[in-house]
Amino acid sequence: MTDNNHDIEQPEERAPKRVIGTPSPAASTSLLGRDEPRKTDVVQVPGVVPQDEATARKGERYAALCFLVAFLGGIGFVVSYVVFQVGDIEKTQVSNLALGGTLTLALLGLAAGLTTWVRLVMPKYNLVQERHTMASDPETRSYVGETFLQGANESGIVKRPLLRRTLLLAAAPLGLAPLVLLRDLGPSYTNFPEKLRHTVWGEKTKDGEPRKLLVEGSGSPIRAADFNSPGGILSVVPEGYEHDLNALAKATLILIKFRPEELKSGTNLNWTHDGIVAYSKICTHVGCPAALYEQTTHHILCPCHQSTFDAADGAKVIFGPAARPLPQLPIAVDNEGYLVATADFAVPVGPSFWERGDAEAEVRENGAQKS
Repeated sequence: MTDNNHDIEQPEERAPKRVIGTPSPAASTSLLGRDEPRKTDVVQVPGVVPQDEATARKGERYAALCFLVAFLGGIGFVVSYVVFQVGDIEKTQVSNLALGGTLTLALLGLAAGLTTWVRLVMPKYNLVQERHTMASDPETRSYVGETFLQGANESGIVKRPLLRRTLLLAAAPLGLAPLVLLRDLGPSYTNFPEKLRHTVWGEKTKDGEPRKLLVEGSGSPIRAADFNSPGGILSVVPEGYEHDLNALAKATLILIKFRPEELKSGTNLNWTHDGIVAYSKICTHVGCPAALYEQTTHHILCPCHQSTFDAADGAKVIFGPAARPLPQLPIAVDNEGYLVATADFAVPVGPSFWERGDAEAEVRENGAQKS
């Protein structure tokens, strides 16, 4: 019987050891997996101008340096994610700067290295694409294989191991970035939702008194009798937290004076005093400061995405992407006539979050019963 497999059998050879990132010897393997020997020299094609060796070597060093910078940036991103934790505004700012800076450095280094590789190492040529019928005959496959091998040789990925290895080194930390970012799919600590539901307005002072409303900037308390011009508006902060950025991120208010007949049914009149209404300044869309006020229409405008709220009707949304009204704060006056907060917001302030669920309706109902 004739052995039909004699022409595809190969003598068994022991594979040589090689460094990761280095292709197998050109004489024994092919990038396309073909077994027949292939040429390793660059085929001279009309119109192709190869780079001179001095320029190519210079570009190789520059590209390798960029890849090393990208590697350090990628490692710095992972380290920054672990080291710089969040929890308050200052820590969050440092974390954002560290993560953004290192990731920018990694991506910029990688892009600069690849650009340098293409411009200074690879040959220059113009290509004209001729459209033909797509066919998978042996001649086409052979041509594609030869073109691919030619491109691999022209790029220098086989000839220049320094470029190849530093490219792999630069890309390695970026592959780990999605793994460490998976940690942000859930809350970083167990009481995260509770912290979003409450502000310092619900806390009493050291003397057990309700917190006064202070003018933002000057820190002056507000007498209801002095705030008596209809259409007036003030930006307000809680007493004792004038300079606490973490507290102000949720507790800043806008105080508006109305004529009694201007207030509509959407406003909780039990939470007002003599036509003075206090709303959260934090937009319920993405948390921008909603502090632009149109006196004639009683509209509060958020400048970030143009969410518009009707201040005379419980700050309900009348335009824009915000999904719910600005929360109203219950206010009254103390024995000295100063405006104070009688309780915390009945609903969470700022943008919605995924674990709020039915808690908002429950808190709103409880707040209405207390009033």
